[in-house]
Amino acid sequence: MLKSTAALLAQPETGEPLSLDVFTSEGDHVIDGRLAAPDGTWYPIINGLPKFPSDALKIDLTDFCAKHGLDVPVGSEGDDLGQAQTNVTFSDKWRRFRNYGLEPTHQVLLQNWFVKKFGLNSVEELKAFYRDFGKILEAGPGSGFNARFMAQNSQAQVFTVDISEAAETAKENFVDYDRCQSVQADLFKTPFPDESFDFVIADGVLHHTPSTFGAVKALYRKVKPGGMYFFYVYKKMGAARYFVDQHIREKFKKMTPEECYAACEGITEMGRELQKVNATVTLEKPVNVLGIPAGTHDVQRLFYYNFIKCYWNDAFDYETNNMINYDWYHPHHAWQHTEPEVRGWLKEMDVTDFAIHDANPNGISVLLKKPA
Repeated sequence: MLKSTAALLAQPETGEPLSLDVFTSEGDHVIDGRLAAPDGTWYPIINGLPKFPSDALKIDLTDFCAKHGLDVPVGSEGDDLGQAQTNVTFSDKWRRFRNYGLEPTHQVLLQNWFVKKFGLNSVEELKAFYRDFGKILEAGPGSGFNARFMAQNSQAQVFTVDISEAAETAKENFVDYDRCQSVQADLFKTPFPDESFDFVIADGVLHHTPSTFGAVKALYRKVKPGGMYFFYVYKKMGAARYFVDQHIREKFKKMTPEECYAACEGITEMGRELQKVNATVTLEKPVNVLGIPAGTHDVQRLFYYNFIKCYWNDAFDYETNNMINYDWYHPHHAWQHTEPEVRGWLKEMDVTDFAIHDANPNGISVLLKKPA
């Protein structure tokens, strides 16, 4: 962490400034240290990563305190079992897939994915979209691939926040990017003052919290008046797909990550073999009771969108495709929402300048501007 970063952080509960105590450093980078609040509360910086323990984020500080002669804080253990399990899911995922999104084939796919979700026409337009932002926050950065892309195409200071060990993975992938800073914290208690970011982005993250709308509002508070905010949440699927999702998740979320990866292999193989069929079917009439529209459907995608998430994309290897299915079925929280429900959130937040883009059938993409 750069020493200058401390001035941009704040106590999560109060928004008050934090003072920096440096224990070890390399030049302008803090290796170990602590961020102290006026009330005596403090937060560790461990191996360059600021960490903000909370009810939902349990961090064992025993070794850190012994190393630096500090008393171990009382009451730092987590008690939100759902968030704790979600932390396990994504910590394991991002330990295994540290290079996801950083491979050239991944970058082409994912950049064009953001183009669709932002309602743009090209990757060049996406780069131009980021160009003038001065300060960006990304919740749930994964490997940090998108934060790096935003930093490469702007002069912004880019912060990422994640409750899981993805924060560590992102930090490692930011080594050559001083304008990227990873923070480990609960997104409901991010260590930043309100109204401090030109752009906030949460892509496929908020539905993995105890309350999707609560998470939407928590991050919205961090957007400056006149700033931009993007979030993508799961869309409620048709009856057959929704039933299967719930049935599988109820079984798989109880498994260890290793068990769940193994259990997903049959689903992943189904997706791969259906893709090999390389065939389409045309429905002259919709199956409204299951939410299946009329038209021509790729066979694999017909299964994928309407019956079971058997993801497969040839841009990824087998393990990465299997991880994407794991990502869907192992998290404890994985809420699905309707577009009228999301529009209701925006109305409650007094947001009038927004667009909902139809990037794919199983998600809702929202790009909004906060009233100035």
